[in-house]
Amino acid sequence: MSKTLQQPWTCLRCIRRQQYTRRHLATAAAAATATHSPTSYIRNHDPPATTHDDRDLRKIFDSRPFWREFSKSRTGFYRQNVGLFQNQYLTRPEGFEEYARVTLVKCRRIVAKVLEISTVDGYKSIVQDLDRLSDLLCRIIDLADFVRSTHPDPAFQNAANEAHALMFQYMNTLNTTTGLNDQLGKALANSQVTSSWTEEEKTVAQLLKKDFSQSAIDLPRAKREKFVELSSTISALGSKFVDEMRLAKMSLVIESGRLKGMNPMFLKQLQNRRGHVILPIVGLAAQNAIRFVEDEATRKEIYIASRTAADSQVHVLEALLRHRAELAKLSGFSSYSRMTLVDKMAQSPEAVNKFLSALSADNAPRMQEELKRMLALKYRSSSGDSRTTSAPPTINAWDREYYRQQLFAKPVPSSRKPDFLPAYFSLGTVMQGLSRLFSRLYGVRFVPREPAPGETWNPDVRRLDVIDEADGHIAVVYCDLFARDGKNPNPAHFTLRCSRLISSTEIAEGPLSPSHLHNLTAAQLANDGMATSPPVDPSGSVYQLPTIALICDFPSPPPSTSTSQPPTLLPLPSLLTLFHEMGHAIHSILGRTRLQNVSGTRCATDFAELPSVLMERFATDPAVLALFARHWESDAPLPYAMVAAALAGERRTEASDTETQVLLAAVDQAYHSESVLRDEEGFDSTAVWHAMSARRASVPEAAGTRWQGFFGHLVGYGGSYYSYLFDRAIAAKVWESVFAGGRGGQAVERGNGERFRREVLS
Repeated sequence: MSKTLQQPWTCLRCIRRQQYTRRHLATAAAAATATHSPTSYIRNHDPPATTHDDRDLRKIFDSRPFWREFSKSRTGFYRQNVGLFQNQYLTRPEGFEEYARVTLVKCRRIVAKVLEISTVDGYKSIVQDLDRLSDLLCRIIDLADFVRSTHPDPAFQNAANEAHALMFQYMNTLNTTTGLNDQLGKALANSQVTSSWTEEEKTVAQLLKKDFSQSAIDLPRAKREKFVELSSTISALGSKFVDEMRLAKMSLVIESGRLKGMNPMFLKQLQNRRGHVILPIVGLAAQNAIRFVEDEATRKEIYIASRTAADSQVHVLEALLRHRAELAKLSGFSSYSRMTLVDKMAQSPEAVNKFLSALSADNAPRMQEELKRMLALKYRSSSGDSRTTSAPPTINAWDREYYRQQLFAKPVPSSRKPDFLPAYFSLGTVMQGLSRLFSRLYGVRFVPREPAPGETWNPDVRRLDVIDEADGHIAVVYCDLFARDGKNPNPAHFTLRCSRLISSTEIAEGPLSPSHLHNLTAAQLANDGMATSPPVDPSGSVYQLPTIALICDFPSPPPSTSTSQPPTLLPLPSLLTLFHEMGHAIHSILGRTRLQNVSGTRCATDFAELPSVLMERFATDPAVLALFARHWESDAPLPYAMVAAALAGERRTEASDTETQVLLAAVDQAYHSESVLRDEEGFDSTAVWHAMSARRASVPEAAGTRWQGFFGHLVGYGGSYYSYLFDRAIAAKVWESVFAGGRGGQAVERGNGERFRREVLS
């Protein structure tokens, strides 16, 4: 019943793509090394099911006026607020309290039922009962986690926070309830019971048993209560760490002359009456300063300020790490990392560190070559004589972005030029292409659907229904892809509800309180009003459909209908980001299971990144691009040579990106090692950060920084941040073994897609 994957799937590489338009993507760049003819697959494909839905899919993202009209068409049908995600309780913030109250009543009934089991038939159904219990908790915890971090209304945020805390504490109490563990143990020990279970039930039974064993279930009552207390504190500290990130300095006052290299018009907007620039440390202003300011001392000052978290932020992190270490010790593990990895593919901290060291050694020659080019450039710029052979100066941490952008940046062409790469990637065209790709590979496609009143948290959110050619409606995806004030800019994937079979018996129970929505069926009421499948058996059982939210931060399309203004155009890094996040989504979409504990992204953390990392390969495959990549204005097909050239440029920064990921993964392991409680003077996360940087980075971190205060992935990926690098290696093998590296159009072959769906996604 434990919730190990509570944080949204937010890839740090995706965040970096958002911040810097020139960041290498190793997996995608590797695709460019395959032996493709530049024009082999850029030909006219007849896209599957080119229908009204397919055209609308492009228009709802590319044309704001079209979306306004499209989204109004159901207003007459739904005259009342149907609630967020059509959840009948969430028509108002106070609904979270009622939702939690009703859910707790249902949970306690199931707990009482399980504790009273005494017959073989009763034990045969125990896995389904416990899975339903887990699902009831996840229904609120997952929704609340999303709402508190995304909804613009503080009242909704606060209500979601309270519901999350209540249900999370109750979940930890259940995980330390010895009676539930004992009953599951009796069922597992009875061959008459286990022989009646499906493979899915056997898997879930073992997962639940492992959850109990990691929750101090065998300890005395006082220690079990301590486990619940620690778990609740860890959850609260994690939320505080992510939600309240602060710099030690929020801005710097700098003489405008020291910022030579930045856009003067931009700087003028930041000047005060004395002619000094008030430079915000958060956001693009500081990032651009580090990349473009010519004066090294100024870059150093801005760099250090942008990488130094407030004291309070570091204290929260260190408290979080101490409480995790105490939890692991209470549970019988020497470290939190060891406890986390026991059910992962890596299995142990030693295996993770061995993997990181091997990857670092393999990457070192490429990293040294990249540094060599930067050093040469710095020497030329400092000496003014490219012919001199004297030793070049040192590359410092505040130099890397400045010289990298000089080495690797290309002139930015006008969007009006026909050869401008993003002109072939309007957001609507890319979404259309994703739908066509999934139709080719898996037989599923996206169909736009107008949201009902109250269903979304912002008018810009698009709803897509996922339609399977055999099973019909199988999932719902809410796309919140456009930037707006106050919105978290980090790309993320949230699974709001997983697949699970709702039995006819469960449907017949009916709601505990009457619904104010009178048009809901009994099956919909059993899923709180949210989407369900049609009946799947004669008794009337239905599936609750996976419900997903995708968050990105792309520019909004123009407000007018003018054909001279381009829609939202995606640079290559943004294209890769969208494919990555959609990889998480398709994992949830296609993971139809009878039990929610094994659905989609409910899997080991170091496996969950595989589908998303693999999707990055598809983003630059010639056969995939031929499905959709056309110029927004002329409708001309994309010449693949443009993509190959862009990837060649991106590939130049592969080494430093890999080194950064290795460093962060190593820091994560150190932060969750035995040393957290071993140091009698207290654990110093800053000292560890700088020690690991000196050991793992070719360019050590600047003295005085406390960047670890911004390492938000420590909350959701504590002890398992290596997962991205781990799955990148696996994805490379899958791309070759299943999709033949994209050669010969194998990236769009149904047989390959069905194999991947059967062996990995389902």
